[in-house]
Amino acid sequence: MNDRLVMPIWTFGLFLIVMNTTMFNVSIPSIIQELHITEDLGSWIISSYSIGYALSTVIYSRLSDVVSIRRLLIVGLIVLGLSSFLGIFAHEFHILLAARIMQSAGAGSMAGLGLVLASRYIPIERRGRAIAMISAGSAMAFGLGPIVGGAISEFFGWNGLFAVTCLVLVILPVLVRLLPQEKPEASSFDIPGAALTVINAATLLTAVTHLSVLWLAISVLSFAAHAWHLRRGKDPFINPELLKKAGYRKLLLVGFCILVLNLGNLFLMPLVLAHLFQQSALSIGLMIAPGAILSAVLSRFVGRWIDRYGNVRFLLLGHIILAAVLAFFSLELAVSPAIIIGGYLFFSPAFSATIASLNNETSLALPRVQIGSGMGFMQLVQFFGGSISVALCGILLHEQRFSPLVKAYQHIYGLLFIVCLCSLGMLLWYRRSSLPEAS
Repeated sequence: MNDRLVMPIWTFGLFLIVMNTTMFNVSIPSIIQELHITEDLGSWIISSYSIGYALSTVIYSRLSDVVSIRRLLIVGLIVLGLSSFLGIFAHEFHILLAARIMQSAGAGSMAGLGLVLASRYIPIERRGRAIAMISAGSAMAFGLGPIVGGAISEFFGWNGLFAVTCLVLVILPVLVRLLPQEKPEASSFDIPGAALTVINAATLLTAVTHLSVLWLAISVLSFAAHAWHLRRGKDPFINPELLKKAGYRKLLLVGFCILVLNLGNLFLMPLVLAHLFQQSALSIGLMIAPGAILSAVLSRFVGRWIDRYGNVRFLLLGHIILAAVLAFFSLELAVSPAIIIGGYLFFSPAFSATIASLNNETSLALPRVQIGSGMGFMQLVQFFGGSISVALCGILLHEQRFSPLVKAYQHIYGLLFIVCLCSLGMLLWYRRSSLPEAS
């Protein structure tokens, strides 16, 4: 496989898919107003996509052990294209939500299979650069998405956002031609295990977002059923051998926390700029974009530095910068919109370097036979963290609706700062326990 050609094209497709998240972030205030829904209900437009994206990511990754990457990509992008077409004509909340969930079912193909492709076919000495390129595409999408989303929402309405995602179908025939021919080893796919994974995530997210004891009980029962299945199943969907690796478990927790920080911040920033400083959707996008552009520019160097100096150093540096920005937001948020612009100039590159280092560290820690399931499960945990974060941010804003807006936002940023410190502590524990073999 010519990775120098395939990976840039793949990154462009992933850019469009990830941008599908951030385009809607800046349009949430408009959607809430137009559809007459609350902030916590509006957060489902983001969190439902994120959790569906996470679940489909791990499913596609796991399927890559038994089905060719090429075939999976065709299915995923066709589902994404059809659901995006449906969203163009969605004018009620339940149709909008259905379109977003269907989009996520197809979007996970590029996210999950991209890391599998890089881990499986790119030599170790160039793998860090390839993974950094993927992370840079995501970071660029996280930042440019608000500009594109703001401009389209302002001139064409938020339904026009769905049309952008249809562009990913243009690269499908190109990638199908360039991807390597594969003959996956004969194996079975654990359909009950995949179904239980979906039920686990959906019931837990529902329990959190509705603060429901009933749904929590259902979720606990589903996890118990999954644990029973893991003990009895052969070649289960979630490989229990992965969870026996102490280092991998620590990296999973770090990945969970990092996406809590990133998607929580991306959900809050547009609301802060809209509610505290009365900025339009387009203005919000223009304010957030510089951080993403800087992240993309730095990514060409970050990949090389990761390959040269190791992953753990960049993980530590990224955590320190993220913690500093979140602490600053929690104290000085109301001073000026420049606080958001300046803070994101540091936040976005730090997140991009951190997630690239984390994914590369994970790929190096896994044997080849476990890369599909291991990387897929890592992304499931990451995006589940993002889904939980967005949902909880919406709930906390709703619960503080009678408090001054500034204080409400500052309180939530304070909680994100605490999460960052917990993640840093877990990373230091990982570094100490694996010091002799740390890259």
